[in-house]
Amino acid sequence: MPWNTQDYPDSFKNLETEVRKKAIDIANAMIEDGYKEGQAIPIATEQAKKWYDNASEHERNQVLQMSDQELEETDEDRPSSRPELLEKGEHVLPHSDGWAVKAQDAKQASDVLSTKDEAIQRAEEIANNKQTAVIIHRKDGTIERRIDKQN
Repeated sequence: MPWNTQDYPDSFKNLETEVRKKAIDIANAMIEDGYKEGQAIPIATEQAKKWYDNASEHERNQVLQMSDQELEETDEDRPSSRPELLEKGEHVLPHSDGWAVKAQDAKQASDVLSTKDEAIQRAEEIANNKQTAVIIHRKDGTIERRIDKQN
């Protein structure tokens, strides 16, 4: 059963209303795409917080106005996520704009940060949520080290 504003994970309860609704929307889409609840909840929370930081006032108001019915609907137009990437490690790679964080076999980086330390920190956050590894590369692309985040 999809989540809505009356029934959602306890960890969403202290989020701002817009962030909570966005997290519900993201988590519902992830569950629909085959993610397990335990994987979807922390990822949806993190993505909703990031969305809120970058969203315009108009975008925030649109989410604020979403009804429970809209949150529960399956959205055929929603871009398909790739659940198979949950099993893949997060790579920290050199990028023309700094350092990229990219899941192994992903089509594009999830983040590009200005410093390697920032990229490693972000990769570790993602890997902790997915319980995978962080593979850190040198400027020349060779592997520097691996950090396992599996329990």
